[in-house]
Amino acid sequence: MNILLVGFGGFLGAIARYLLSLFITPINNFPVATLLTNILGCFLVGLIFGFNIGNKENLYYFFSIGFLGSFTTMSAFTLQAVELHNSNQLFTSYSYILLTILLTIIATIVGINISKQC
Repeated sequence: MNILLVGFGGFLGAIARYLLSLFITPINNFPVATLLTNILGCFLVGLIFGFNIGNKENLYYFFSIGFLGSFTTMSAFTLQAVELHNSNQLFTSYSYILLTILLTIIATIVGINISKQC
């Protein structure tokens, strides 16, 4: 049953990621959609983690592993960072890397802290 939950969640997460990328366009070649997707996904995983610490319920498998696992992918982030670097857009590439790492960690912490307040 857990495999089905992860698979269906992953299916929906991939679609959600694609739809978000259709509506958010890059600014000066800066991959805004991927950055926002990763921040949002990390915030949501923080909320789920905070609410379900130690629990492996259906929501955990469906949402945390399935949906958010495919919604936020490091492969898109790393490819975009390398492409920016290879096109000599060093400031944009390094800004993107730094912002992604810092803001996704902060978003996860904020999500956990919010869940503890509820």
